[in-house]
Amino acid sequence: MTDTHFVNPIAEGADPAVVQDGSRYLWCQSEGNVAVAIWVSDRPTTLGTKHVVWWAPAEGPFSKEVWAPELFAFDGRWYIYVAASDGDDLNHLAYVLESASDDALGEYTVHGPMRTGDGGKPIWAIDMTVLTLGSDRYAIWSGWPKPGKNQQDLYIAAMASPTELEANRVLLMRAGDQPWEHIDDTPRSKALAEAPQVLQRDGRTFLVYSCGGSWLPTYKLGMLELVGTDPLHPASWRKLPDPVFRSNEETYGVGHAGFTTSPNGRESWLVFHAKQDRDPGWRRAVYVQPMRWTTDGSPSFGQPVPAGAPVPLPAGTPTSAVSTASTWRFQTAGQDGFDYYGHHQYVAVQPDGLHLGIVPQVPVNAYRSGEKVVARDGVYGDFRAVVEFHVRGGSHDVGMVFRVTRPAVGFDALRGYFAGISTGRNTVVLGAMDGRSWREIAVAPVCLDTGETQRITVTAAGARLTVHVGSDPQPAVVADDAAYARGSIGCRVVDAHAVFTSLSVTPS
Repeated sequence: MTDTHFVNPIAEGADPAVVQDGSRYLWCQSEGNVAVAIWVSDRPTTLGTKHVVWWAPAEGPFSKEVWAPELFAFDGRWYIYVAASDGDDLNHLAYVLESASDDALGEYTVHGPMRTGDGGKPIWAIDMTVLTLGSDRYAIWSGWPKPGKNQQDLYIAAMASPTELEANRVLLMRAGDQPWEHIDDTPRSKALAEAPQVLQRDGRTFLVYSCGGSWLPTYKLGMLELVGTDPLHPASWRKLPDPVFRSNEETYGVGHAGFTTSPNGRESWLVFHAKQDRDPGWRRAVYVQPMRWTTDGSPSFGQPVPAGAPVPLPAGTPTSAVSTASTWRFQTAGQDGFDYYGHHQYVAVQPDGLHLGIVPQVPVNAYRSGEKVVARDGVYGDFRAVVEFHVRGGSHDVGMVFRVTRPAVGFDALRGYFAGISTGRNTVVLGAMDGRSWREIAVAPVCLDTGETQRITVTAAGARLTVHVGSDPQPAVVADDAAYARGSIGCRVVDAHAVFTSLSVTPS
């Protein structure tokens, strides 16, 4: 049977935005700050398969710094609200991508910039989202009071259409009347408010926003509630006096929240990003965790879940267990059927196969994490598996993970085994991971020709694990280890770049 729990972080990235579309979840993410990708999954605990739906032009006012895209479905079309600039943050404006049809993964055209300033002029704006009340729609975003004044407050305006604002903006909330809205939690530093997100239930409307510095561990969430009848009147909104979600010792820099429900629609789930380290910067990953509603009808987000902590799967998550013989040819099928765990710029599907650990030409908050893909819902106990690949760069480990459960972003963030080669040391290695640490089981010398196709064959029979390299009939490693009896299968690199062409598994 499949595992009943998952662990965080489920993906690398920031500003997570997810939309339920029937039985699928559409994750809208920035791709290297120069494109927009929609990842498609059948559950809210994995991003699934990536589809880049729009590339920014090479030059121009919206060619760079493509930030925080959000996906909405209106009137038979899909719309993506996104901030972009010419490479200078001072010129960040809000744009809208409109789909050519009702296909969220089809072509998009760009509209804008949106008239986010006084007098209907465009002015600095990021993190635009949409509030729907009955038949009326309102855009809400983080903006500056005037050009050149770097002060982020929340603004709102009525919408004439999904691609046009109807009238002048209204200052919805000025940041800074609470100490915790400031960067260092004191009024001595700058205050900012950004990433507004709408949360509605039982006729009530809440607006959750992020504040403090997104590059610091003190990032957190505040919340407004619509208590009046006119959302364009600031007095119609009530601000809560305390943060509604903030960092703890284990999970910090939490912010830019989103909301979704379990596959059966019965549970509410919080989506957010958190920092990967405490140093100033934007190296972040995506977390999901359940949230609840209090008896008075208000949302309660609880405490941020620690990385690696088991969390029960959302109710209604598909429970199919894939245990049949399978062959995946990455040159034709790409990443289909696999979930990726690693920085989004370190994976690519190209005609020659699936690239893991590919080094980006222009890194965006990049970090290495033992990039891996894991077959979705795989459950294999005893088997024979073969993986083929070419090593393109690096001198560390490349190979196969097997009997995998609870994968996440991180070098050792899985429970299961790894068998692979190290071209720098001319060795084959077999080891185990417990979600946090690596345990070497066996290592042996092997003769490698790095210009040739590499083949790793693993046979698992109970506790006996056997590893062959290439076509050598003699095993390179034979060892006994009973830590993990069954799980999924996949590919992994550690500080290396490899092109995987095929992976096959035959149960015993």
